[in-house]
Amino acid sequence: QLEDSGGGLVQAGASLRLSCAASGRTFGRNCMGWFRQAPGKEREFVSAISWSGGSTSYADSVKGRFTISRDNGKMAVYLQMNSLSPEDTAVYYCAAAPWATITTTAKDYSDWGQGTQVTVSS
Repeated sequence: QLEDSGGGLVQAGASLRLSCAASGRTFGRNCMGWFRQAPGKEREFVSAISWSGGSTSYADSVKGRFTISRDNGKMAVYLQMNSLSPEDTAVYYCAAAPWATITTTAKDYSDWGQGTQVTVSS
C-alpha cells in the first residue's frame, strides 16, 4: 500500500515536496516512480529511482527542477519540486514496480498511491 501526500496550491516559481509512505510488502526491493495526470490528459512519467537509489530518471519536462529520493529505512520516497509552473498542475501518483531496476513505463508498476493534487497558479 502506498500513501501520497504533500500536494497543494502554490504560485508559479514555488516549491513543493511530495512524500510517499509505503507498507512492508510494497517496499521490498522495488523501483519507485512518480507519475502525474492532468485533466484531459493521459498519465505521464515524471521520475523514477532504483531500489538502491543509485539510478534515477526524469522526464525532460522536469529535469533540473525536480529531484527524486528515497529512504529505505523509512520506506518512503520523495519528490522535491522546484520552480513550479502552471504546466505542472496535475494529480501526482507514487508507484512501485515489482523489481529493483528503473522503469519509466506505467504498465510496469504494480502498486499505486491514491494521488495528491498539485495546482500551480500563474
